Amino acid sequence: MNVNQHTPMASPYGQPQPGYNPPGYAPLDAGYPVPYAPYNGPASAYQPGAQPQDYSPFTSFPSKAVAATPVSDLSSPLDLGPARGPPTSGAPPVSAPQQYNQYSHSQGDMPNGPQPMTQAPNRTPVSQPYSQGAVNMTGSQSSYPQHHGSQPTMHQVTNQMTGMQINSGPPTPAGPGYVPPHSSQLPLSTAYSAAPSPAYKQAPPPASSAPTQLPTPRGPATSQQYYGGPMPPSQQPFNSSVPPASQQPFTSSAQPPPSSQQNFPPSSFSGPVPPPSQGPAPPVSPPQQSFPPTQPPFSSAPPPSSQPAFISGPPPPGQGSYQPRAPPPSSQPGHFPPPGPPPTSAPPGQYPGPMPPQQQPPPSQPSPYHSGPSPPRVQMPPTSMAQSNHLPPGPQGQPCPPGPLQQPPSQPGMQGGYPPQQNGAFGQVRGPQPGYAGPYPGQPNYGAPPPAPAPAPAPAAQKRLDPDSIPSPIQVIEDDRAKSTEPFTTGVRGQAPPLVTTNFQVKDQGNASPRFIRCTAYNMPCTADMAKQSQVPLAAVIKPLATLPPDETPPYLVDHGEGGPIRCNRCKAYMCPYMQFIEGGRRFQCGFCSCVTEVPQHYFQHLDHTGKRVDCYDRPELSLGSYEFLATVDYCKNNKLPQPPAYIFLIDVSYNAVKSGMVNIVCQELKTLLDYLPRENPETDSVVRVGFVTYNKVLHFYNVKASLAQPQMLVVSDVSDMFVPLLDGFLVNVNESRLVIESLLDQIPEMFADTRETETVFGPVIQAGLEALKAADCAGKLFVFHTSLPIAEAPGKLKNREDKKLIGTDKEKSLFQPQAGFYNTLAKECVAQGCCVDLFLFPNQFVDVATLAVVPVSTGGSVYKYTYFQAPSDQERFLNDLRRDVQKLVGFDAVMRVRTSTGIRATDFYGSFFMSNTTDVELAGLDCDKAFTVEFKHDDKLSEETGALMQCAVLYTSCSGQRRLRVHNMAVNCCSQLADLYRNCETDTIINFFSKYAFRGVLTNQTKAVRDTLINQCAQILACYRKNCASPSSAGQLILPECMKLLPVYLNCVLKSDVLLPGADVSLDDRAYLRQLISGMDVSETHVFFYPRLLPLIKLESESLPMAVRDSEERLSKGGVYILETGLHLFLWVGASVQQELLLNIFGTPSFSQIDPSMVNLPELDNPFSQRLREIIESFRAQRPRYMKLMVVKQEDKAELIFRHFLVEDKSASGGASYVDFLCHMHKEIRQLLS
Repeated sequence: MNVNQHTPMASPYGQPQPGYNPPGYAPLDAGYPVPYAPYNGPASAYQPGAQPQDYSPFTSFPSKAVAATPVSDLSSPLDLGPARGPPTSGAPPVSAPQQYNQYSHSQGDMPNGPQPMTQAPNRTPVSQPYSQGAVNMTGSQSSYPQHHGSQPTMHQVTNQMTGMQINSGPPTPAGPGYVPPHSSQLPLSTAYSAAPSPAYKQAPPPASSAPTQLPTPRGPATSQQYYGGPMPPSQQPFNSSVPPASQQPFTSSAQPPPSSQQNFPPSSFSGPVPPPSQGPAPPVSPPQQSFPPTQPPFSSAPPPSSQPAFISGPPPPGQGSYQPRAPPPSSQPGHFPPPGPPPTSAPPGQYPGPMPPQQQPPPSQPSPYHSGPSPPRVQMPPTSMAQSNHLPPGPQGQPCPPGPLQQPPSQPGMQGGYPPQQNGAFGQVRGPQPGYAGPYPGQPNYGAPPPAPAPAPAPAAQKRLDPDSIPSPIQVIEDDRAKSTEPFTTGVRGQAPPLVTTNFQVKDQGNASPRFIRCTAYNMPCTADMAKQSQVPLAAVIKPLATLPPDETPPYLVDHGEGGPIRCNRCKAYMCPYMQFIEGGRRFQCGFCSCVTEVPQHYFQHLDHTGKRVDCYDRPELSLGSYEFLATVDYCKNNKLPQPPAYIFLIDVSYNAVKSGMVNIVCQELKTLLDYLPRENPETDSVVRVGFVTYNKVLHFYNVKASLAQPQMLVVSDVSDMFVPLLDGFLVNVNESRLVIESLLDQIPEMFADTRETETVFGPVIQAGLEALKAADCAGKLFVFHTSLPIAEAPGKLKNREDKKLIGTDKEKSLFQPQAGFYNTLAKECVAQGCCVDLFLFPNQFVDVATLAVVPVSTGGSVYKYTYFQAPSDQERFLNDLRRDVQKLVGFDAVMRVRTSTGIRATDFYGSFFMSNTTDVELAGLDCDKAFTVEFKHDDKLSEETGALMQCAVLYTSCSGQRRLRVHNMAVNCCSQLADLYRNCETDTIINFFSKYAFRGVLTNQTKAVRDTLINQCAQILACYRKNCASPSSAGQLILPECMKLLPVYLNCVLKSDVLLPGADVSLDDRAYLRQLISGMDVSETHVFFYPRLLPLIKLESESLPMAVRDSEERLSKGGVYILETGLHLFLWVGASVQQELLLNIFGTPSFSQIDPSMVNLPELDNPFSQRLREIIESFRAQRPRYMKLMVVKQEDKAELIFRHFLVEDKSASGGASYVDFLCHMHKEIRQLLS
């Protein structure tokens, strides 16, 4: 595949290494789903169909393998499908042979049931160890070194994951139709099981067997072909040495079995089991052969016997196809393709003959997946194994007979019986996660019901996909941190930055810092057709006023004098490093539109011998990616310099507000908070003026002029025609009127202490603030503290429309739309005046957030919600949010425009703003926490030489009243090969785009249609990669691009979110609140929101944080304490059997039963553990724009239901699939597209 050949992979993640100058990446076009256009790119040769019989993917591709590898490094194959590569090593272990295809389950697939055990499956030798993913890479796969320029990344391998055959597993008991999600053991797992690969492992099975099975390798088998002889040591399957998975591309793991084999029915994927029919397993065998030794690496660890089959090699016929190998027991081996040789060849570990089920060497075979939780059982008995494979973990998946199934002890390479947890990285084998000691015995399978009988030891349900064999977010995050040790310099075009989860320093050398702009793709497709074919969204997430860490320099302020900033005459782009000076420096050519513009006399400078201005490095606009210009009066509204802004506090004083304590808390806090109004220079006083209003059914304005002895109240009862009853004395300077303001704030709670008024208005409240700002001719911000649905007679009156019966129907979308057009009109007026609204809600029942949030969202403001507000427990969170909201730097009357170079244009914007035309994003207020997601589309071809440029310019008034222009520039590469596109994408940014795209989609579509659209686009992205960039391999394998191997797990988290798939206890207000909140989030916030951070609190002595564990109940130990952070919530989960010493260190009590779950702050104890834990909690809070209230959750307490909602790799109570099930489902969708 040429594609593969393409360029070697950049970094393991697919991101270019720091020094690597990627070819040109550009953000992907976000083409929308379109049927796959045939891409005749490199991969064209590859046909998803069956491969020729003797075709061994490995074999055949050796020569290209090299190239391929790179690709592969892009990708991580997961073997999900039946087709596994040939078992290289010999017969797969018995149980292994059957792949676990959950889906395959149906016997049909299997060759008639599991093949007789007669041949013992070969177990891969221990030594093979766990190679995690057998790689399917094409031939070249072999040892890491391989030729590819870059090795496949581990993901690949991982992905291959042992060849998870998602698709066709045996039919589940449930039946062929079985739906995947449900079973946790996805068929995936089988294929997936990276660990297991053994079966095919290829460990270095005896050569002979392999050879026989496999067609001879064609092409340089390179490492792979070892069929015949022993593999080179490095290759040896086991090779621990094997490079991390990454090196072996996953793909290889399953060669493409002959088509039949591979064919799992596409549908099969969905269910754990594919219909039996699918399985023409037999064909498998050829594929088997194909597995070249390479796999071994994959298999690195020998999988449990049963597993082996799974993975690497093509599954035995039955297996491969993922037939349901139901009873595969004996057949297993048999299934193997005619393994003839395999058995013998089987690596030592494997038994040539059928192994007794148990016999299989337990140790070696941990189930492929098990690393995680239960492996063994599944495999053990061949029979059972077979079944197990197929079965979904759930019911069908009951463990096979536990006994035999139980896998034997772990394989050598694996830890404890389970393959080491890879944490997702396919390739490498990783030790168990710190927080947990092995599988948790009682854990439910991922999401699926626990297999019944199985003994605890074999936690994993039958052949459920081993969660440890599929890509792990934790592994990817840790690997990125390990390689991001140097500062990130932005001078290299198209270089993808470290992940948002990595702490790194940025050095601006001509492109904007990733703290300001992150792209979905740093290699943009050159043509619209290519973008449409790949379906990768081309977008950027821009946070114009982002706060930088103390060790980074904020953007410089440049003053070009009365003439204002230098700009291109035609497109009006601002002077930046992409402008080319010509004619000795007298003119410059625009990098965006190529127009030539005269250089003003005062800006002229000579050029050096390279054509650069000699003052290039003295001017921020010529050498940096981000900077600010001082704007002239021409850039001001009505051509006059702006007045300093004003802050108006509007407080609800109805019965609910007073009774909850909110009024008293706000008034007491404002007395001190007014000293912290925003200012540019900390040494000076803020120039922001303040005003106060209280309201229920009528409005009370207060005159707090400095000359008054006491504040004066003016009441406006005609709310239908709002006006401001006073001009002088309403907006005042805090220092001048301090005594009067403090007197007012003391009196308000007393004045309304005995109120009986329960009704409120809302529209007139915003109108009052707007009119006050108009009268003062300034911009500003309204802080509205509101408690209830505004049902009093007034403009903007609302009715209670909460109706749970509409959820899931075609009318559900109306619940996300505002009730009345009044607020849209009001929002437009606020934006025109520069009136930003921040809304603090304290509801005890439905308040219609979808309608009340229209004005805050449209004006660039924020909404904060404190449901069932209670002062003792919620006061700290509310006050911290209020303090940050009042103090943070903010710009007013802002307009943002994104310019691009010829070939692409910004077509869509997501976030909190107002647009009156198609190009200008208007914001009454813009603060340091707001981010916008901008989507780009092609309007012409791009060139690889010039790349693609974008410039985001924001014109705003600073809090000191100065008009400024902030400019951020970004250049990305362009590519004409799909492999380059897939090599330089950023999954976290793609998920940010998809979540905003989906959450806007619910306004006009049913939630199910929105979810289906996301799944379809994700499947198209991955299928295009598989078809055009991955080395040919069995259809049973799920092959993922290296830098997108986490796309399925993160996308599943978006699909399971409360907005798209609400649980029974999620209110309409909660969904509307989250919908608007996420629309303004940056990439780091959406990342932790959709995939929360879960840390085991074991040893906290060091300065560094403990390593996170995956978000699954399986990772929790009864003897542990864990902290989980979502960006909005903070949980401290305490296991039921935590040691007394730990409880004393954290809570000061030796007994689990004495812990008070209602505490919101940990006691300040004088011991290092308590101090460090509190420091960690404070550091988490400091990183997020909203204060996270701590919630202590005791194991098996009722609050644990809330906590479990955030364990996103498990099934959700609302019906969301587990990660394992969803991965299988994605594999099925991809196969359907490819077929």
